[in-house]
Amino acid sequence: MKIEDVRKIFRGRISVNEPLKKYTSFQIGGPADWYFEPLDRDDLRDLLMFLRSEKRPVLMMGRGSNMLVSDEGIRGAVINLESGFQALSVEEGYVRAEAGVGLARFVDFCIQHEFAGVEMLPGIPGTIGGAITMNAGAYGGEISDHIVDVDVIRENKFLTIARGDAGFSYRRSGFQNDVVLGARFLLEKGNKAAVMKRRRELLLKRNESQPLNMPNSGSMFKNPAGTHAAKLLENAGLKGTVRGRAQISEKHANFFVNLGGASATDIMQLIRLARERVARKFNIELELEIRLVGFPAEQTRSVGA
Repeated sequence: MKIEDVRKIFRGRISVNEPLKKYTSFQIGGPADWYFEPLDRDDLRDLLMFLRSEKRPVLMMGRGSNMLVSDEGIRGAVINLESGFQALSVEEGYVRAEAGVGLARFVDFCIQHEFAGVEMLPGIPGTIGGAITMNAGAYGGEISDHIVDVDVIRENKFLTIARGDAGFSYRRSGFQNDVVLGARFLLEKGNKAAVMKRRRELLLKRNESQPLNMPNSGSMFKNPAGTHAAKLLENAGLKGTVRGRAQISEKHANFFVNLGGASATDIMQLIRLARERVARKFNIELELEIRLVGFPAEQTRSVGA
């Protein structure tokens, strides 16, 4: 594949061997063979069709939260929607948000237009697209609670999928093989001052309990039924454990942090240690909440991905 061939159908930014640590919340990750930032929906669809005709693997990325990219990087194409998919609007009482919109900006927009219900989201370091794909949530709420429908590219077609057909469940959706373009939300009207107060309270609570001042990917493991992953990890004596330049946070045991210069290998060592110790002590198999990207299949199977 040559840049001049891609340029015949693609108008956005192209980079070759682009280091992905610049785009992940962990600040970890090797290079992508190809890195693209499409300008709009048509640019994205044309690019996807071209890449599939070339049989190139494709990874969609927003702010790179909720993922760990291998030190070897990605053999294929990474497409980042953050620059070209930033539209936010209110239409006939619904809030529309494109996939590249950051969650904090989305929440602030909703509050300014006197909508309530998503003020639990701004501490999550992701975008609308990633949040929908993973059905992100916090403090008992999920983004899917307020979705009316989702715009996607599926098999090279633009489709709108109603919430009831979206396959939402705990930290999952039915969009794993689609490209999420954006969504329409139905939110209750709220008092702006009261909603802003609630937003500040939740952010303060998150700042007090989570290591948000250090690079991380959010919660490492899903909560098993009837308990919390953080409680299991803490009771297993894992808080503060270090491997290389990575650490299981002393503040919140289900957050693994980059102390500066950590590698994906360092994080993987902590993941294996955590799963082995919790399984041995509590007979519970922890399941990863983050995505492992660029790792051999046998490595991902060994850590519960």
